[in-house]
Amino acid sequence: MQTNAKWWHLAIFVILCYAVAAFGAQFEPGVWYEGLERAPWNPPNIAFPIVWTILYAMIAIAGWLIFASNDGQLKLLWSAQLVLNAAWSWLFFGQHWVGLALLDIVILLILIGVMVAMCMRKKKTLPGFLLLPYLVWIALATSLNAYIFIYN
Repeated sequence: MQTNAKWWHLAIFVILCYAVAAFGAQFEPGVWYEGLERAPWNPPNIAFPIVWTILYAMIAIAGWLIFASNDGQLKLLWSAQLVLNAAWSWLFFGQHWVGLALLDIVILLILIGVMVAMCMRKKKTLPGFLLLPYLVWIALATSLNAYIFIYN
């Protein structure tokens, strides 16, 4: 671990990530979502809070490591992905703007992919590996959003 990655800074990233989670949790699926035609591969509802709890912890640790490395490009990508992550729940569940939510999540997927690739290329492998499950989950979520956009 780098010397400028202070442990107490990690708390800031954890709080930030779980604040995004709390913001997103305000917009529950509800009756509107239950009435939609959903993908056959849609995970059970119980999977979402479990997976997101783990992912936000990993995103927080990756962000902490990225910010400790003082890499401006990675800092910008990490910050932008967190904003897009927060926006998706509001767009999809809050406003029912499925198309805009799809655009948001496609951009989010690209940003995470670029961030993982940059981490690996710049020998910041721990944050890169921590973000891989997030990339996979967002790829799945993108397919679910696209399915809803196409079939509803």
